[in-house]
Amino acid sequence: MCLAVLALNALPGIPVLIAANRDEFHARPTLAAAQWPDAAGIYAGRDGLAGGSWMGASARGRYALVTNFREPGLNRADAPSRGALVEHYLRGAEPPAEYMARVHAEGQAYNGFNLIVGDMEHAWYLSNRNGPPRRLMAGVYALSNHLLDTPWPKLARTKRAFAEVLRQGPQPDLPALYAALADREPAADDELPATGLPPDREKLLSSPFIVSPTYGTRSSAVLALRENGAGLLHERRYAPDGTLNGESELLFTLTRAHAGARTPDAVAGRNA
Repeated sequence: MCLAVLALNALPGIPVLIAANRDEFHARPTLAAAQWPDAAGIYAGRDGLAGGSWMGASARGRYALVTNFREPGLNRADAPSRGALVEHYLRGAEPPAEYMARVHAEGQAYNGFNLIVGDMEHAWYLSNRNGPPRRLMAGVYALSNHLLDTPWPKLARTKRAFAEVLRQGPQPDLPALYAALADREPAADDELPATGLPPDREKLLSSPFIVSPTYGTRSSAVLALRENGAGLLHERRYAPDGTLNGESELLFTLTRAHAGARTPDAVAGRNA
Protein backbone atom coordinates (compact mmCIF):
# COMPACT_ATOMS: atom_id res chain seq x y z
CA MET A 1 0.00 0.00 0.00
CA CYS A 2 1.49 3.30 -1.03
CA LEU A 3 -1.31 5.84 -0.83
CA ALA A 4 -4.38 5.89 1.40
CA VAL A 5 -6.98 8.45 2.44
CA LEU A 6 -9.13 7.71 5.45
CA ALA A 7 -12.28 9.13 7.02
CA LEU A 8 -12.34 7.84 10.61
CA ASN A 9 -15.40 8.45 12.79
CA ALA A 10 -16.11 11.41 10.53
CA LEU A 11 -19.14 10.27 8.49
CA PRO A 12 -22.70 9.59 9.71
CA GLY A 13 -23.17 5.83 9.98
CA ILE A 14 -19.73 4.98 8.50
CA PRO A 15 -17.02 4.99 11.19
CA VAL A 16 -14.40 3.71 8.73
CA LEU A 17 -13.99 4.67 5.08
CA ILE A 18 -10.66 4.12 3.32
CA ALA A 19 -9.69 4.59 -0.33
CA ALA A 20 -6.21 3.37 -1.25
CA ASN A 21 -3.76 2.47 -4.00
CA ARG A 22 -1.29 -0.36 -3.69
CA ASP A 23 1.96 0.21 -5.62
CA GLU A 24 4.26 -2.76 -6.14
CA PHE A 25 6.53 -4.49 -8.63
CA HIS A 26 4.37 -6.22 -11.23
CA ALA A 27 6.43 -9.39 -10.95
CA ARG A 28 5.59 -9.86 -7.24
CA PRO A 29 2.90 -12.55 -6.89
CA THR A 30 -0.34 -11.26 -5.40
CA LEU A 31 -3.70 -12.76 -4.50
CA ALA A 32 -6.84 -10.74 -5.17
CA ALA A 33 -8.96 -9.41 -2.31
CA ALA A 34 -10.96 -12.30 -0.90
CA GLN A 35 -12.20 -13.97 2.25
CA TRP A 36 -9.10 -15.81 3.43
CA PRO A 37 -9.59 -19.60 3.32
CA ASP A 38 -7.42 -20.13 6.41
CA ALA A 39 -9.06 -17.29 8.39
CA ALA A 40 -12.74 -17.10 7.52
CA GLY A 41 -13.29 -13.76 9.19
CA ILE A 42 -10.56 -11.86 7.30
CA TYR A 43 -11.19 -9.96 4.07
CA ALA A 44 -8.07 -8.69 2.32
CA GLY A 45 -5.69 -8.96 -0.58
CA ARG A 46 -2.65 -11.13 0.06
CA ASP A 47 1.02 -11.03 -0.78
CA GLY A 48 1.79 -14.23 -2.67
CA LEU A 49 5.45 -14.10 -1.64
CA ALA A 50 5.46 -13.38 2.11
CA GLY A 51 1.81 -14.13 2.89
CA GLY A 52 0.81 -10.89 4.63
CA SER A 53 -1.37 -8.04 3.42
CA TRP A 54 -1.25 -4.31 2.80
CA MET A 55 -4.85 -3.58 3.84
CA GLY A 56 -7.80 -5.54 5.10
CA ALA A 57 -10.60 -5.93 7.60
CA SER A 58 -12.15 -8.61 9.77
CA ALA A 59 -15.72 -9.53 10.57
CA ARG A 60 -15.06 -8.27 14.10
CA GLY A 61 -14.78 -4.71 12.77
CA ARG A 62 -10.98 -4.59 12.90
CA TYR A 63 -9.00 -3.05 10.04
CA ALA A 64 -5.36 -2.33 9.27
CA LEU A 65 -3.15 -0.91 6.53
CA VAL A 66 0.60 -0.51 6.08
CA THR A 67 2.81 1.55 3.79
CA ASN A 68 6.56 1.47 3.32
CA PHE A 69 8.60 4.42 4.55
CA ARG A 70 10.77 5.50 1.63
CA GLU A 71 14.47 5.50 2.54
CA PRO A 72 16.57 4.33 -0.43
CA GLY A 73 19.55 2.18 0.41
CA LEU A 74 18.51 1.45 3.99
CA ASN A 75 16.24 -1.57 3.52
CA ARG A 76 17.53 -4.85 4.94
CA ALA A 77 16.89 -8.02 2.96
CA ASP A 78 16.63 -10.08 6.18
CA ALA A 79 13.94 -7.90 7.82
CA PRO A 80 10.53 -9.50 8.47
CA SER A 81 7.68 -8.72 6.08
CA ARG A 82 5.79 -5.53 6.93
CA GLY A 83 2.62 -7.14 5.59
CA ALA A 84 2.70 -9.42 8.64
CA LEU A 85 1.84 -6.38 10.79
CA VAL A 86 -1.55 -6.18 9.06
CA GLU A 87 -2.12 -9.92 9.16
CA HIS A 88 -1.27 -10.29 12.85
CA TYR A 89 -3.63 -7.49 13.85
CA LEU A 90 -6.52 -8.87 11.80
CA ARG A 91 -6.03 -12.37 13.16
CA GLY A 92 -5.64 -11.19 16.75
CA ALA A 93 -7.89 -9.79 19.44
CA GLU A 94 -5.67 -7.21 21.19
CA PRO A 95 -7.18 -3.72 21.47
CA PRO A 96 -5.58 -1.34 18.95
CA ALA A 97 -3.60 0.58 21.59
CA GLU A 98 -2.11 -2.59 23.08
CA TYR A 99 -1.21 -4.00 19.69
CA MET A 100 0.52 -0.78 18.66
CA ALA A 101 2.48 -0.63 21.92
CA ARG A 102 3.78 -4.12 21.24
CA VAL A 103 4.66 -3.31 17.61
CA HIS A 104 6.42 -0.14 18.76
CA ALA A 105 8.59 -2.19 21.11
CA GLU A 106 9.54 -4.55 18.26
CA GLY A 107 9.44 -2.03 15.42
CA GLN A 108 13.15 -1.62 14.72
CA ALA A 109 13.29 -5.21 13.46
CA TYR A 110 11.38 -4.07 10.37
CA ASN A 111 12.31 -1.88 7.46
CA GLY A 112 10.65 1.54 7.61
CA PHE A 113 6.86 1.44 7.81
CA ASN A 114 3.68 3.36 8.57
CA LEU A 115 0.91 1.34 10.21
CA ILE A 116 -2.70 2.25 10.97
CA VAL A 117 -4.91 -0.14 12.91
CA GLY A 118 -8.32 0.32 14.41
CA ASP A 119 -11.80 -0.90 15.11
CA MET A 120 -15.20 0.75 14.89
CA GLU A 121 -14.36 3.17 17.70
CA HIS A 122 -10.61 3.70 17.94
CA ALA A 123 -7.70 4.16 15.55
CA TRP A 124 -3.94 4.37 16.05
CA TYR A 125 -0.99 5.33 13.84
CA LEU A 126 2.64 4.26 14.19
CA SER A 127 5.77 4.76 12.14
CA ASN A 128 8.95 3.04 13.25
CA ARG A 129 10.70 6.17 11.97
CA ASN A 130 8.83 8.66 14.18
CA GLY A 131 8.43 7.79 17.84
CA PRO A 132 5.58 6.20 19.79
CA PRO A 133 2.07 5.33 18.58
CA ARG A 134 -0.41 8.17 18.12
CA ARG A 135 -4.16 8.04 18.73
CA LEU A 136 -6.15 9.26 15.72
CA MET A 137 -9.17 11.35 16.57
CA ALA A 138 -12.19 11.77 14.30
CA GLY A 139 -11.26 13.25 10.95
CA VAL A 140 -9.77 12.77 7.50
CA TYR A 141 -6.17 11.62 7.08
CA ALA A 142 -3.81 10.76 4.25
CA LEU A 143 -0.76 8.52 4.14
CA SER A 144 1.87 7.65 1.56
CA ASN A 145 5.56 6.70 1.93
CA HIS A 146 6.54 9.31 4.50
CA LEU A 147 4.83 10.26 7.77
CA LEU A 148 1.09 10.67 8.20
CA ASP A 149 -0.25 13.74 6.33
CA THR A 150 3.18 14.69 4.95
CA PRO A 151 2.10 17.20 2.26
CA TRP A 152 3.62 15.51 -0.77
CA PRO A 153 1.80 16.86 -3.87
CA LYS A 154 0.13 13.54 -4.73
CA LEU A 155 -1.06 13.09 -1.18
CA ALA A 156 -2.45 16.61 -0.84
CA ARG A 157 -4.23 16.32 -4.20
CA THR A 158 -5.80 12.95 -3.39
CA LYS A 159 -6.88 14.11 0.05
CA ARG A 160 -8.62 17.15 -1.47
CA ALA A 161 -10.38 14.97 -4.06
CA PHE A 162 -11.45 12.52 -1.34
CA ALA A 163 -12.83 15.33 0.80
CA GLU A 164 -14.76 16.68 -2.18
CA VAL A 165 -16.38 13.28 -2.75
CA LEU A 166 -17.46 13.22 0.90
CA ARG A 167 -19.02 16.67 0.55
CA GLN A 168 -21.29 15.48 -2.25
CA GLY A 169 -23.55 13.47 0.02
CA PRO A 170 -23.87 11.19 3.05
CA GLN A 171 -23.18 8.00 1.07
CA PRO A 172 -19.74 7.75 -0.56
CA ASP A 173 -19.79 7.49 -4.36
CA LEU A 174 -17.67 4.47 -5.32
CA PRO A 175 -16.90 5.60 -8.91
CA ALA A 176 -15.94 9.06 -7.64
CA LEU A 177 -13.57 7.57 -5.07
CA TYR A 178 -11.91 5.47 -7.76
CA ALA A 179 -11.64 8.54 -9.96
CA ALA A 180 -9.76 10.31 -7.17
CA LEU A 181 -7.36 7.37 -6.93
CA ALA A 182 -6.85 7.21 -10.72
CA ASP A 183 -5.01 10.55 -11.02
CA ARG A 184 -1.90 9.97 -13.19
CA GLU A 185 -0.61 13.55 -13.16
CA PRO A 186 2.95 13.77 -11.77
CA ALA A 187 4.09 16.60 -9.54
CA ALA A 188 5.82 19.62 -11.02
CA ASP A 189 9.61 19.36 -10.95
CA ASP A 190 9.93 22.07 -8.29
CA GLU A 191 7.45 20.24 -6.04
CA LEU A 192 9.05 16.80 -6.10
CA PRO A 193 9.96 15.39 -2.68
CA ALA A 194 13.64 14.73 -2.07
CA THR A 195 13.83 11.18 -0.75
CA GLY A 196 17.18 10.17 -2.23
CA LEU A 197 15.88 8.72 -5.48
CA PRO A 198 17.06 9.92 -8.92
CA PRO A 199 14.88 12.77 -10.26
CA ASP A 200 13.27 10.62 -12.96
CA ARG A 201 12.25 8.05 -10.34
CA GLU A 202 10.89 10.75 -8.02
CA LYS A 203 8.86 12.02 -10.98
CA LEU A 204 7.44 8.58 -11.76
CA LEU A 205 6.40 7.98 -8.15
CA SER A 206 4.91 11.47 -7.69
CA SER A 207 1.54 10.71 -9.29
CA PRO A 208 -1.24 9.13 -7.19
CA PHE A 209 -1.65 6.37 -9.81
CA ILE A 210 1.67 5.05 -11.12
CA VAL A 211 2.15 3.40 -14.52
CA SER A 212 5.39 1.76 -15.69
CA PRO A 213 6.31 -1.64 -17.15
CA THR A 214 8.01 -2.93 -14.00
CA TYR A 215 6.47 -1.06 -11.05
CA GLY A 216 3.18 0.71 -10.56
CA THR A 217 -0.30 0.77 -9.08
CA ARG A 218 -1.32 -2.87 -8.90
CA SER A 219 -4.72 -2.26 -7.33
CA SER A 220 -7.09 0.33 -5.88
CA ALA A 221 -9.53 -0.45 -3.10
CA VAL A 222 -12.32 1.04 -1.03
CA LEU A 223 -13.04 -0.27 2.46
CA ALA A 224 -16.19 0.76 4.35
CA LEU A 225 -17.36 -0.41 7.77
CA ARG A 226 -20.83 0.75 8.75
CA GLU A 227 -22.47 1.13 12.14
CA ASN A 228 -25.35 -1.09 10.98
CA GLY A 229 -22.94 -4.03 10.73
CA ALA A 230 -22.34 -4.02 6.97
CA GLY A 231 -18.79 -4.30 5.65
CA LEU A 232 -17.52 -3.69 2.11
CA LEU A 233 -14.13 -4.25 0.52
CA HIS A 234 -14.14 -3.38 -3.18
CA GLU A 235 -10.97 -3.83 -5.23
CA ARG A 236 -9.92 -3.02 -8.80
CA ARG A 237 -6.74 -4.57 -10.20
CA TYR A 238 -4.57 -3.22 -13.00
CA ALA A 239 -2.14 -4.45 -15.65
CA PRO A 240 1.31 -2.85 -16.08
CA ASP A 241 -0.12 -0.45 -18.68
CA GLY A 242 -2.71 0.76 -16.17
CA THR A 243 -5.71 -0.97 -17.74
CA LEU A 244 -8.28 -2.69 -15.54
CA ASN A 245 -7.77 -6.45 -15.44
CA GLY A 246 -9.87 -7.60 -12.50
CA GLU A 247 -12.41 -6.51 -9.89
CA SER A 248 -13.75 -7.92 -6.63
CA GLU A 249 -16.59 -6.91 -4.34
CA LEU A 250 -16.67 -8.44 -0.88
CA LEU A 251 -19.77 -7.84 1.24
CA PHE A 252 -19.63 -9.13 4.79
CA THR A 253 -21.49 -8.84 8.08
CA LEU A 254 -19.73 -7.56 11.16
CA THR A 255 -20.24 -9.76 14.18
CA ARG A 256 -20.83 -6.68 16.32
CA ALA A 257 -22.95 -3.96 14.72
CA HIS A 258 -21.82 -0.80 16.50
CA ALA A 259 -24.94 1.24 15.88
CA GLY A 260 -24.98 3.95 18.51
CA ALA A 261 -21.99 2.38 20.29
CA ARG A 262 -19.31 4.99 19.69
CA THR A 263 -18.00 6.36 22.93
CA PRO A 264 -17.67 10.11 23.51
CA ASP A 265 -13.87 10.04 23.31
CA ALA A 266 -14.07 8.27 19.94
CA VAL A 267 -15.54 11.39 18.38
CA ALA A 268 -13.86 14.05 20.48
CA GLY A 269 -11.54 16.20 18.44
CA ARG A 270 -11.28 16.32 14.66
CA ASN A 271 -8.58 16.26 12.02
CA ALA A 272 -9.26 18.00 8.72
